[in-house]
Amino acid sequence: MSGTVPERQSVSHRLVLKFPRNLVDSPVIYRLIKDWDLVFNILKANVEPDREGVLIIQLSGSRDHYKRAIAFLKEQGVEVQSLSRDMYFDNAACTSCGVCVPLCPSGALTMDRETFLVSFNAEKCVACEQCARICPSRAVTLRL
Repeated sequence: MSGTVPERQSVSHRLVLKFPRNLVDSPVIYRLIKDWDLVFNILKANVEPDREGVLIIQLSGSRDHYKRAIAFLKEQGVEVQSLSRDMYFDNAACTSCGVCVPLCPSGALTMDRETFLVSFNAEKCVACEQCARICPSRAVTLRL
């Protein structure tokens, strides 16, 4: 036996899925569960009839099933992007006023108690946009 089988390795990624208007009414996400036994958590959704739909999800499961599901999504015409590419924190624009920190439900924005500088951890971010709405210097933006 040679150790860990790659197909059984587990992965979890936060993704932005953009659905063309012709797929908004299709059970595409259902197929991720049924066909590839993946678990998903919807972090944010903007889906309306006859318009492009956007889902921000965390998708988890075996590496092999995950790869197959992503290929399926792309074949269907769904644009798939990593969430971390879509969040942008501009350190130069940030004035470290701290107004965003208590609004961040995931703890992605924190303030160092010694330096009073705000920092951003994209891995913790759930793209709720609370910080982007309140930031006076527009240092945090969501690129969809």
